[in-house]
Amino acid sequence: MILDKINMPQDLQALSKEELNTLADEMREVIIKKVNTTGGHMGPNLGIIEATIALHYVFNSPVDKFVFDVSHQCYPHKIITGRKEGFTNPDKYLEYTGYTAPEESEHDLFKVGHTSTSVSLAVGVAKARDLRGGKENVVAIIGDGSLSGGEAYEGLNNAAILGSNIIIVVNDNDMSIAENYGGLYKNLKQLRETKGMDSCNFFKALGFDYCYVEEGNNIKKLIEAFNRYKDVSHPAVVHIHTKKGNGLKVAEINKEAFHWIMPGTLDAKESENVIVTEDYNSITNEFLLNSVEKDSSVVVINAGTPGVFGFTKEFRTKLGENYVDVGIAEEHAVASSSALAKSGAKPVFAVMSSFIQRTYDQMSQDLCLNNSPVTMLVYWGGISSADATHLCVFDIPLISNIPNMVYLAPTCKEEYIAMLNWSLKQTKHPVAIRVPAGSLITRGVTDNTDYSVLNKYKVEKSGEKVAIMGLGTFYELAEEVKQELKSVMGIDATLINPKFITGIDEELLENLKQNHELVITLEDGVLDGGFGEKIARFYGNSDMKVLNYGAKKEFTDRVSIDELYKRYHLTKELICEDVMKVMKKSVNYL
Repeated sequence: MILDKINMPQDLQALSKEELNTLADEMREVIIKKVNTTGGHMGPNLGIIEATIALHYVFNSPVDKFVFDVSHQCYPHKIITGRKEGFTNPDKYLEYTGYTAPEESEHDLFKVGHTSTSVSLAVGVAKARDLRGGKENVVAIIGDGSLSGGEAYEGLNNAAILGSNIIIVVNDNDMSIAENYGGLYKNLKQLRETKGMDSCNFFKALGFDYCYVEEGNNIKKLIEAFNRYKDVSHPAVVHIHTKKGNGLKVAEINKEAFHWIMPGTLDAKESENVIVTEDYNSITNEFLLNSVEKDSSVVVINAGTPGVFGFTKEFRTKLGENYVDVGIAEEHAVASSSALAKSGAKPVFAVMSSFIQRTYDQMSQDLCLNNSPVTMLVYWGGISSADATHLCVFDIPLISNIPNMVYLAPTCKEEYIAMLNWSLKQTKHPVAIRVPAGSLITRGVTDNTDYSVLNKYKVEKSGEKVAIMGLGTFYELAEEVKQELKSVMGIDATLINPKFITGIDEELLENLKQNHELVITLEDGVLDGGFGEKIARFYGNSDMKVLNYGAKKEFTDRVSIDELYKRYHLTKELICEDVMKVMKKSVNYL
């Protein structure tokens, strides 16, 4: 195999153009096999193989600097830069992260997993080079989907006036994760149709030197284009037209489904007996469809990641004009949702927890300061074994500490539906709902809570000495801890379902002082600035002891959930041990 000869980018120089094409085929084969085994980004990586080979053939990494956007397209880069065993050896499939990672290789400048950042990062790298008198090339690789994000525009605006070498490779496959949305894509289409010759050219209008490569999966053509701009002394854009999923027919046809796949996707065989199970995605979608049918002012908003929420093409088509995809632009989604609500519409913005931090200013200023009755559905919130770039543990501190916001944490299907109904009908507050992660839980009892009475917790089971507050998805853990305390220590603890993340039930907390010595809080997120700290602060000047359980403030990277739960004492046994230590110091317990 040609791939056997490639251990570092410099090894490409010994290959003929034909061997480079063979190398692309071999890289494609190992990527398909590996991603089908482990799961990961399939389509984006298959579409960028030839361009990656050409980039490393022309430029001299790590002297020349490559900055990848999102890292959805970095697998071929990793193969060429000394990490091919992570793709050729099944025993090492999980050795490397799916994103660029400086700790893995000097060829990776940044740890990046969120979109639209590469041009801004590259501008900083190029400016630093200029200040120290360097001459290396700085190359940003950005997909057309990433161009819909606000930071991409800010980066391009500043890159265009840099006055020195910066090369921006626009990987245009006419596709984001799903379809592209926004006015820019009309111009990209014009440029593709005219082979880059259209007089209306977004990049030239900003001041970039520009060239277009129609055959973006042709190594020879790409090498020619990159050689043309190597060592250029001014900002330039190389616009390449590629095919997402190139070389894997099913990925070429089903671009959205094969952007990211689960393990074994290519091995799955269609069955006539498909079992459709209800989950939080399906009940959300059913609720939204019914809501739109009853009220045409309801509008569902998403920022370029419909697959996270199960927003299928069929679902989007049924919603029609009542569905808006703003592209990779969460900031715009929040601000426009606020305006929609102020103008009489009923917006529902679905967003993944990991992307909440991108919206903080808009949540604070555009949404909460204006007290607009928007419904935000926050998905995937919780401690997980995810990559460091996609941790979903920070949403509670970010959302719950903004004035006027009501952040709710349902524990089951019935509570979730009740919260959705209330949020969509009320007009006084912006409301966020933390959609439970994991399997659907149903209790079979309708939730009749009046959520307009804010911050009233529900005592599910009364007890004494210890009160356990299980927030949202950790309510089940709270039930387990209650049973463990009864079994091991003979304590019949009080079990509380807070439901509200953004405020405290002062009356209930005050009443607990009468016959309780310890309050335990359990939250599926980072502790610093979280729910438990609000409870601890309330009891700070009293004799009540408080134990807060949740995640430490840290960036974990593909750490198993079992290890994290052990690290954070999030098991009934470890919590019970902590309670025993605290209670043994109590005269009342002795």
